[in-house]
Amino acid sequence: MRRPFAAAAAGLVLVAGAGAAACSSSTSPPQHAPSSTAPAPADSNPPGDIPDTQVYVPWSPPGGGFTVKVPEGWARTTQGPATVFTDKFNTVRVERVHATTAPTVNSVRAKDIPAIRAASTHFSLVKVVDVQRRAGRAVLAEYRVDSAPNQVTGKRVGLDVQRYVFYKPHKGEAVLTLSGGVGADNVDPWRTVTDSFRWS
Repeated sequence: MRRPFAAAAAGLVLVAGAGAAACSSSTSPPQHAPSSTAPAPADSNPPGDIPDTQVYVPWSPPGGGFTVKVPEGWARTTQGPATVFTDKFNTVRVERVHATTAPTVNSVRAKDIPAIRAASTHFSLVKVVDVQRRAGRAVLAEYRVDSAPNQVTGKRVGLDVQRYVFYKPHKGEAVLTLSGGVGADNVDPWRTVTDSFRWS
């Protein structure tokens, strides 16, 4: 049986709303990898738009199991079993989940989506589909939520979210949840991250 995803969904909304400071409830302080890229000019992109010059570096969870490329220089925090990389309105959340059966579109709709909906503000499901990435099949859930309120202004930001669930027998699930401001052009960056996923 797979674990409920309410905590993971709540963590995603909280981290995404915190912005670049990554002011979420984490169990480890933010860490920053050196970045070799200059920030994009102010107001040159929509909120959360990742620059084309972004560099990606391989990362593996403690204990291994898989590798995925994440954006270099983003703040890193730990939320229970999940590791979260954040910059402005963008978040990459990586979590390994115990599971003994492969996820399906129906199982994600029946079990994961209700937990995510319950933990989110203004949740709106776009689709749940099977997709192929270089590591193989994954179940993709696309949806929209509001971020947590900004700690200074109290404002919320609408987020587009892509949640990929990869599975391998005897290794369980690896869940990659990618979010950014509504309207941001992050198709290529998110493809870079999800195509980089490899079981080890």
